[in-house]
Amino acid sequence: MQIAARIREQIADALAQLDVHVEPEAVVLEFPGDMAHGDYATSVALAYAKQAGKSPRSLAEEIAAAFGDIDGVAKIEIAGPGFVNFTLAPSAIATTVQAARNPGWAAGDMLAGQEILFEYTSPNLFKPLHIGNLVGNIVGESLARLLENEGGAVRRLNYPSDIGLTVAKGVWGLKKAGADPRDIAALGRAYVEGNAAYENDEAAKKEIEAINKALYEGSDEELSALRTQGIEASRTHLDTICKKLGTTFDTEIFESEASPVGKEIVEKGLVDGVFEKSDGAVVFPESRSGLHTRVFLNSAGLTTYEAKDLGNFELKRRAYPGWQQMFVVTGVEQQEYFKVLIAAIRALFPEEADKRIEHVRTGFLTLTTGKMSSRLGNVLTGESLIADLRESAHERTADSRADDADALADMIAVAALKFEVLKQQNGKNIVFDKERALSLEGDSGPYLQYTHARASAILQKAGGQEVEPTVDAATVPNDVSRLLERFPAVVARAARDLEPHHIAQYLLMLAGAFNSWYAQEQFLDGTPRAAHKVAVTDAVRATLARGLHLLGIPAPDKM
Repeated sequence: MQIAARIREQIADALAQLDVHVEPEAVVLEFPGDMAHGDYATSVALAYAKQAGKSPRSLAEEIAAAFGDIDGVAKIEIAGPGFVNFTLAPSAIATTVQAARNPGWAAGDMLAGQEILFEYTSPNLFKPLHIGNLVGNIVGESLARLLENEGGAVRRLNYPSDIGLTVAKGVWGLKKAGADPRDIAALGRAYVEGNAAYENDEAAKKEIEAINKALYEGSDEELSALRTQGIEASRTHLDTICKKLGTTFDTEIFESEASPVGKEIVEKGLVDGVFEKSDGAVVFPESRSGLHTRVFLNSAGLTTYEAKDLGNFELKRRAYPGWQQMFVVTGVEQQEYFKVLIAAIRALFPEEADKRIEHVRTGFLTLTTGKMSSRLGNVLTGESLIADLRESAHERTADSRADDADALADMIAVAALKFEVLKQQNGKNIVFDKERALSLEGDSGPYLQYTHARASAILQKAGGQEVEPTVDAATVPNDVSRLLERFPAVVARAARDLEPHHIAQYLLMLAGAFNSWYAQEQFLDGTPRAAHKVAVTDAVRATLARGLHLLGIPAPDKM
């Protein structure tokens, strides 16, 4: 049993002696903000003082007195109005340091045996990757890794749009330019030109709408061939970007596949009374959801995004009939849309009513320095942002010790981008400062990578001097080794809350403590303590690597 679980159990036993009955899992155990106050703290005395008929301070004293010797706890103290603080023994911290160096560090089993569907990225094909889809990929990939770490069988899904006005605009642009649809640059230019024409030229707008209709019907072989070739080129390009970001999808479901399935579901739902007619359209009325009315088939009988999303849901559950949780990662601006969509799904599929279906919100990303240039329309795209970061990172790795400067530049660019997105709560807007994001100092992804590389260099040097990492259970722990105790709980909380920022903030704290220690300490000093210091360094390296992996960020050994 972990030390935190033992402490909770004894607190629950102490409360039970005072006729206050609390399950051990419900006992709140926190990490003190100031490590001088111990390694764990509980406020249960404040929470249950009234029920026990005592003052919080008095109850805290009785809880502390009820503790006998507890293996791994060196000291129990009362603080403030009734907090109980616990300081761990060196032997307990030593056990944690050793655990951090072993495979499976901080892995949990909270979701063991559960099949979890995670849909994210889901771009419009035939156009450059939108910055919102890029943010969705970053958040979705990190969450997928977090839930996998808790034992979940995570299935990564992508739902790209391969039909509709976006594609029609691109096909119009290709045809007008006589361009090769297999050329990704030509595809980007075709979409930009088609979009501008649609917005500014009434005749072109009618032509694009006619192309859109023909593509839905499959009535024009030339147009359909342009679409098919363009979609394939877009998919290949998207795969390349996603692999750079560390994502490989298990399943892709296309909007063109979901549309006819969704239409069937809506038509059946209309007969069953789930939907109703309104001005020739088929709607899910406000009275059914308590939210607002949304159109699922328009007055021309065509599927809307809502109907297509119903088809997407049906195709997902056909592919994975044993699913138990389903998440869709998209922008915060779609939260009201998804409330209605999920209400409609629950009305149409009552057999799935006890399963978790949730929309994970992402914020908007904006720059502090205006738009970055892009060859595809002079607008900020996901691709242009990655390319710009990689170019800047490459300039900064010119004197690196890394064996492959190009690969290192890619890793730094990914870290700079992902950490800026993941270091704050989901759904909040992201103000992206390129200089801060690429900095090797402060709260950035490259700073964490640099700290990992520093720890790796110490270990390499120790190996050269034949200093074997060895944990000494009698060594008084410092803040670095004590912080390691927190990592598994932080990871579990991030998975439970679906909030990677908990890990991001923890890693900054750990890296800061380690770098302060590094500045003050001679690690390879030829004394018997060197082996323990190297072991702690190895535990920090492993924890940084594990935490960065859960954020979807690579951890280079050299920088």
